[in-house]
Amino acid sequence: MSQGKEEGRRFYACSACRDRKDCNFFQWEDEKVSETRLAAREECNRNRQPSFTHRQNVERYKSFVLLPLSKRKFCQECQQLLLPAEWEKHCGHQFLCDISIAQLKSPSQLLYPLENKKTNAQYLFADRSCHFLLDLIIALGFRRVLSVGTPRLHEMIQSKASQKEDFSVRSLLLDIDFRYSQFYTEDEFCHYNMFNHYFFGGEAAHETCRKFLYQDKGERVIMVTDPPFGGLVEALASSFKKLMTMWRETKKEGHDNQEMPVFWIFPYFFESRILEFFPSFSMMDYQVDYDNHALYKHGKTGRRQSPVRIFTNIIPSMIVLPVEEGYRFCTICQRYVSSGNQHCEICNSCTSKDGRRWKHCALCNKCVKPSWFHCNNCNCCALQDHVCERTEAGCFVCGKAGHKRSTCPSLSLTKTARQTDKKKRQKTPKKVKMGICKKSAMKHAIFFRKRIKNKKKRCNLPC
Repeated sequence: MSQGKEEGRRFYACSACRDRKDCNFFQWEDEKVSETRLAAREECNRNRQPSFTHRQNVERYKSFVLLPLSKRKFCQECQQLLLPAEWEKHCGHQFLCDISIAQLKSPSQLLYPLENKKTNAQYLFADRSCHFLLDLIIALGFRRVLSVGTPRLHEMIQSKASQKEDFSVRSLLLDIDFRYSQFYTEDEFCHYNMFNHYFFGGEAAHETCRKFLYQDKGERVIMVTDPPFGGLVEALASSFKKLMTMWRETKKEGHDNQEMPVFWIFPYFFESRILEFFPSFSMMDYQVDYDNHALYKHGKTGRRQSPVRIFTNIIPSMIVLPVEEGYRFCTICQRYVSSGNQHCEICNSCTSKDGRRWKHCALCNKCVKPSWFHCNNCNCCALQDHVCERTEAGCFVCGKAGHKRSTCPSLSLTKTARQTDKKKRQKTPKKVKMGICKKSAMKHAIFFRKRIKNKKKRCNLPC
């Protein structure tokens, strides 16, 4: 990372937390860190470690399941399964009692979602979207799902696998939320940071992921990922490419020139950024919705519809969207589109991104949103009440047309003049202020002396 174009000085910061309030780690790339500071950092890291390791959590889970229903308690404040010996330590906390096996199989409904937008941004698939994704994965012939940041999909697969013997789909969850280690074994969950491709479990966790990606007995693998929408696309793409390389390095026949199949779930307005790193991807019209998000809901109309879509490198014609929800197959584009997405004969494509019917602008030579109009000043389409970039007045500094304020030749002269005036203004008030302070101090001293003299006179008066 760099701080400012002029300095261009690189630094290190926390990749998981995008707010210094959540993690204040910061270090310049060329900075020499003292031993004292390193020791303090190590101490801070030790204090932030979970109470139990993943392996310890697995053993605790086995003991917890054997308890009678009346003794199965979950601490809501600590977000932890409690064994009877630990009840006293949590006596002042709120409990959930009588935890059933069904609840243990659905940990995303037991745990509080970590909704901080600048850290976890943990929004969970609604049942509609979750069932659609799983049905689509099975229909496409995939039997192994690498679930990167999709705990709700993972738990649905795990739950069905435990209930039905003939259910052949398996899943491995990679997630930064370590709380899930209480419910899944080391072969089912890896503590993972998708922003820097880091396995917290070290080489053992890395090997678990590699083995899972190895296609055994013709079982095809697909990666389904639902990253925080505020994260850098470049960082996410880098990690996903490394996972795809791991899949390619399993040395199976035909992998050399192939990409691991991927469902990347992200808002449609990031389409250009995703295609920049994955040109083979295309965006589906299916609207993904979430249980715990106020806006990203299915069934709303206009601009209130969920903007979240599926980006994939699978051939679009193979992805069948539910007709009962209004999706239809466009024979020209050879893909399923939303009901409002009408085919444009000029663009030769179904151009809508947000579910509304878009209109073609002959001047822009492309389809635009229905609420946009062509602006002759800006020479492009925009909202009717927008602020024009190109005004008739021209440059903001000199008023001439043909250039903007940032490239104005008079800007450097104006800056110099402003700086000179600023220096003069800074010097003048200081003198004035000092003069005022001195005068007021002198007046105060004279007044104070007068008061003393008057007091003495009063004291010397005869009684």
